[in-house]
Amino acid sequence: MQITIAASAGFCPGVKRAADTLEEILRQAKKDGTHVYSLGRLIHNDDYIAHLTALGCRIIDRADVDDVIARADAGEHSTVVIRAHGELKPIIDRLRDCERTHEQFTLVDFTCPYVERVRRIAAENSAPDSLFLLLGSAGHPEVEGIMSCLRGPGRVFADAGELELCIFDKEFRQAAQNGVAMAVQTTQKLSEWKKSIEICKKVYTNARIFDTICNVTENRQTEAAELAKHADLMVVIGSPDSSNSRKLAEVAREHCKNVWFLANAAALSEHTLPKCLHQVSITAGASTPDSVIQEVYKAMNTNEQENFAELLEASIKTLNTGDIVEGVITSISQNEIHLDLGAKTTGVITHDKATNDSSAKLEDLFKVGDVVRAKVVKVSDIDGIATLDKTRVDADANWVAVVNAYETGEILEGKIVEAVKGGVIINLNGVRVFIPASQTGVPKDGDLATLVGTTQRVKIIEIKADRKRAYASIRAVLREERKAKEAEFWANIEEGKEYDGEVKSLTSFGAFVDLGGVDGMVHTSELSWRRIHHPSEVVSVGDKLHVYVKSFDPEKGRISLGYKTEEMNPWTQFVNQYREGDVADVRIVSLMPFGAFAEIVPGCDGLIHISQIADHRITKPEECLEVGQVVRAKITGIDMDNRKISLSMSALLNDGDEEYDDDAE
Repeated sequence: MQITIAASAGFCPGVKRAADTLEEILRQAKKDGTHVYSLGRLIHNDDYIAHLTALGCRIIDRADVDDVIARADAGEHSTVVIRAHGELKPIIDRLRDCERTHEQFTLVDFTCPYVERVRRIAAENSAPDSLFLLLGSAGHPEVEGIMSCLRGPGRVFADAGELELCIFDKEFRQAAQNGVAMAVQTTQKLSEWKKSIEICKKVYTNARIFDTICNVTENRQTEAAELAKHADLMVVIGSPDSSNSRKLAEVAREHCKNVWFLANAAALSEHTLPKCLHQVSITAGASTPDSVIQEVYKAMNTNEQENFAELLEASIKTLNTGDIVEGVITSISQNEIHLDLGAKTTGVITHDKATNDSSAKLEDLFKVGDVVRAKVVKVSDIDGIATLDKTRVDADANWVAVVNAYETGEILEGKIVEAVKGGVIINLNGVRVFIPASQTGVPKDGDLATLVGTTQRVKIIEIKADRKRAYASIRAVLREERKAKEAEFWANIEEGKEYDGEVKSLTSFGAFVDLGGVDGMVHTSELSWRRIHHPSEVVSVGDKLHVYVKSFDPEKGRISLGYKTEEMNPWTQFVNQYREGDVADVRIVSLMPFGAFAEIVPGCDGLIHISQIADHRITKPEECLEVGQVVRAKITGIDMDNRKISLSMSALLNDGDEEYDDDAE
C-alpha cells in the first residue's frame, strides 16, 4: 500500500501565522502576567484548542467582549486575539477603541489577508440602493464578519441552486434592481462558485463579480481532486465544523468512491480498510495541525517507510529576499497575479511588477498555468505571502538583449510609453530606452506625444554600460529600410514593368509618383490623351496610380513613367463601341460657321456639318444648337486614317426619326 500526502495538507499560511504567533504571545504572557483571550476558537480542532487552553489562553465569545473591556477599564493587562476568520466589524471597532484608550490593552488581529480582501470588497461595493450577494455558509464566523461590513442590503446563499431560487423572490429582485455585486467565502468549492457566476450573469449582465476564493484553498481543492482521481482510498482530515475541510471531502467524493472524513487518528477505528488497496491519498483542512496528520499517517502506515517530518519539510521552501524563483500561475485578477511556488507560500505579483505597460491587461499577457520567473522582494512569514517582481528579472535579461542588439545592429521593437523633454521613452521588453527627438522622425516643430502608445522599430545607437542606459533611433531604421527598398527596386526594375504608386507632388511638367521608396515621374503628356495645361487637371496629391516604366537611369536615379494606355485612348474607345450607321446621343462642344463639333465619347469628337443639322436650310448652327446641348445624331462616316467622324442630325429626320438602337451594327 502506497500512501501519498498532499503537499498543501495542514495549516494554511494564515492559520499557521495565527497559531505560531499566539503560542509566542502565551509564552510571553506567562512571564509578565498578561491575560490572553481568543475571540472564538482559533481553529476547528479540539485537541489544539485544549493545547492553547493549557498554555493559558481563554476562549471567549461575543457576549464576553463587554466584560473584557470592563476589565481593561479596571486596569487589567490583557491581549485579545481575532482569529483568521475575522469578526463582526462593530466588535472589532469597539476593541480598537479600547486599545487606543488603554495602554495595557492589546488587540492582535489575525484576520486572513484573503478574508480581509473580501471584507474590503463588501464595504466598497455595497450601497443602500444595491444588493450584495455572498456564496457562503450562513452563520459561519467569516461570513458573518463579511456581511457586517456592508453599507446596504446583502444576501447569503449556500449554493447555486439557492441563488437560482432567490432570483425569483420579489424582495430579492426589488433590492437588486439598482445593481448587484457578488463575492464568495474564501473556503467555498470552486465548482459551485463557477455555477453561481453563470446564473448571476444570465440575470444581471452588469453584475460586479469578485473571485475571492482563497488561492491556497483553490490549490488545496485542485490537488485533492487530482489525488482522489488516482486513489483507492482518499482520507480527509479535519473537523466537521471546518468549512474548508467539509469542502475538501465534497471535492474528494466527486472523484473517489472511498472517502474517509476523519477528525483525528482515533476515528480510524470506525472504518475498515477496503480490499485490494494499493493507493491511499491524504489531505487535510487548513485548521488541521501537522501533528494530527502525522498520527493518521503513522497509524495507516505501520511500516513507516518514509519519515513524515521529512515529507513535510520537503514541501516547504525557504524563500529569501533577492532570490529568483519560478512559479505556476494559479489565478489572475485585474491588479495582480497569484503563483504556486511549490510551497505553503503564495507568490503575488502586482500589475506594476508584472509589466511596465500600465495600459496592458494582465489576462492578455498571462494565462493560468504559465511558468513565471520573478525576484523575491519581500517575504511575510506571518501572511505566508511572498511579494515578487517579474519586471526586475525581465529587465536584467532584456538589458543583455539590448546590449547585444547594439553590438550586432539588430533591430528591436517596442511601444513608446512616454514623451519627455528632448525625446520619447520606448519600452523594449521591460527596458526603458531614450529616443532623442532628432531620431524620432517627427518634424522639428511636431508633437512627440503623438508617438505615445505606438509600436516602433528602433536601432540602438549608443550604450552607457556604467549607467545602464541606452539610446535608440527610429530614423536609423527608416533610413536602412529605405536603402534596402531602393536597392531591391533598382535590382528588379525593367522597361514596361508595372507598379501601383502614389502621387507625392505635382509640377508644371508632370507628377512625381512614389513607387515604394523610389520616385518616378509621369510627364504631363503621359497623363492624358487630351491636351492638358497642368497635371492637376487629371490627378491630385495622394491619388493611387497604376503606372509603367518607359525608361530609367540608375546612375542619375531617374525613372520616366507612363500612365495613359491604348485602352484609355478616346479613339480606341470609340471604334470599339460604334460603327458607321450607328445612332448616338452626343454633346455639342463647339459651334463653327460650317457646323458643330459634338463629343461622342470623352475626348473624341465628330463634326455635324451645317447642312446636316436640320431638314431645312439654316445660315448658322446657332439657329438650332447651343454648346452643352445633347442631341441625337447618326454616324455617317468614319475616316480611320485621319481619325475623323462625320455626324448627321437630319439623316434621322429623313429616316422617319428611327429609334436609337444601342445594339445596332
